[in-house]
Amino acid sequence: MLKKARVTTKGAKRTVSRIAEYVVIEQLAIAGYRISMLCRIAQVSRSGYYKWQRRRHTFLPKQLEDQALKEKILEGHRRLRGILGYPRMQIWLNKTYGLHVNHKRVYRLMKQMGIQAQIRKKKRFYGKKEAYVVSDNLLNREFHADRPNQKWVTDITYIPYNQKNLYLSTIYDLYNNEIIAFHISTKNDLALVTDTLEKARGVRKTKGVLLHSDQGYQYTSRRFSKLLKQYKMKSSMSRKGKCLDNACMESFFGHFKSECLYLQSFESEEALITGIHEYLRFYNYDRFQAKLNNLSPVEYRTKAA
Repeated sequence: MLKKARVTTKGAKRTVSRIAEYVVIEQLAIAGYRISMLCRIAQVSRSGYYKWQRRRHTFLPKQLEDQALKEKILEGHRRLRGILGYPRMQIWLNKTYGLHVNHKRVYRLMKQMGIQAQIRKKKRFYGKKEAYVVSDNLLNREFHADRPNQKWVTDITYIPYNQKNLYLSTIYDLYNNEIIAFHISTKNDLALVTDTLEKARGVRKTKGVLLHSDQGYQYTSRRFSKLLKQYKMKSSMSRKGKCLDNACMESFFGHFKSECLYLQSFESEEALITGIHEYLRFYNYDRFQAKLNNLSPVEYRTKAA
């Protein structure tokens, strides 16, 4: 579950306490008491009191505006699963409310509220099994694509739950960073990747597509290689032990785990699977990306079309 954001800090509490003291001094001064004596009793300076009295009416509108911004920031923090730091929160305020707010102001307000983006954990490298059908690294870390269905990348990640693992296989279009197909299974086997490929083939044309993967035994199997040839696809594989050759998939799984798995608790395996489905839809339709001109993958593809 999302952690409740802290809305005050020690500095903010001290400020509120000092203002309360100034208000009491003002009320007693009206009743006839000397301001110098009241300031001495309250252990505040007369200059500070007079400065507050002169400027309090000019501060009030800005304080009200800051409070309204804080409410919108908290809304964005909750709606987008706590994944936004202050630069992307500034973009969200502009996209959602049309507000042009300085990034330093957003940073200050988020700091006062105790809100910050969740930090991703790095994925461990566990090594790869020996392969018997290996393709060249045709992608060669050229992660840019000029059109949809030009370059796809694929991989599998494991999701531990109740002393066992679920496995998520995805296919990702490098044109707009969209997850075009995924499959969840309790087994990390050949059927997991073939079922994912069949789902992708059901929604996209595969002729001429370059599909890049690592050298996992599923991808290097003769059956999978034969399937790619049948669908007129070109195979590309990372070099053994070079996870950066498939850096886009590594990056996506990092976002997926930090923004979905680490921020929520699931009462059952069914709830976990539902949560995965909901996140992948959120990623495709609602999660804007700077490299896509602050559009979501589906928005970017639709606008280009």
